Amino acid sequence: MLRCWKCSDDHLEEARCSGDSDASSQFHFPHKAFWVSLPASLLLVIIALGLTGHLGPLEPPSQSSQIVRITAPDLDGLLINQSVVVDRQNDLVTYSLMSPENKTSTVLFDIKHGLICYKPVDQDSCFLEQMGQSDYDNVHALLQEQQSHFHLCGNETQRQTEFRGVLAATQVELSTHVQDLCRDRPVHWTKRAEGPGKQRLVYFCIDICFPSNVCVSVCFYYLPE
Repeated sequence: MLRCWKCSDDHLEEARCSGDSDASSQFHFPHKAFWVSLPASLLLVIIALGLTGHLGPLEPPSQSSQIVRITAPDLDGLLINQSVVVDRQNDLVTYSLMSPENKTSTVLFDIKHGLICYKPVDQDSCFLEQMGQSDYDNVHALLQEQQSHFHLCGNETQRQTEFRGVLAATQVELSTHVQDLCRDRPVHWTKRAEGPGKQRLVYFCIDICFPSNVCVSVCFYYLPE
């Protein structure tokens, strides 16, 4: 109960205050209004954050990497299978090429740095070259595709052979992805050439097929020191 005092001559006298119930109700009302309005305010804040996207996406983000399989007949009509990892976030396209002996060679297209790195299964080196316009066109088709399997028909597939001359050992500045692929292997630069000539032997070839019905056989030979 609220108590009041009044001054009477030389001493204080206790007096009953008028409006006790009014004062009590005024004292409790702001607290009640606060607790009633708090949930409504929080709800409005949550709705606003959800509309502006600050609470994160409603759906989980799509994965940046995709595995694509390409099936194509070789020159003898036998089907060859290639698996391709398309990494859109890092602009990488990595081919895994299976040999008849079930051994895997790897070809990495590092689009951001404009490099192609060949890691053949039967060699102890990696081979590097600059990407050309046709290379960009072929891998960009993979970056834009959502299909996960391509079956190339033999009578519709264009085939071509390209030669690479292996240069003598040079200082090579490698991107991080090429370093991860080759690790302790030496890396040699190569250059495109018309052919090795009769005095040069082709050491190995790597066949790569693209979804655009184009298969390229890249053959390597060593240039004189």
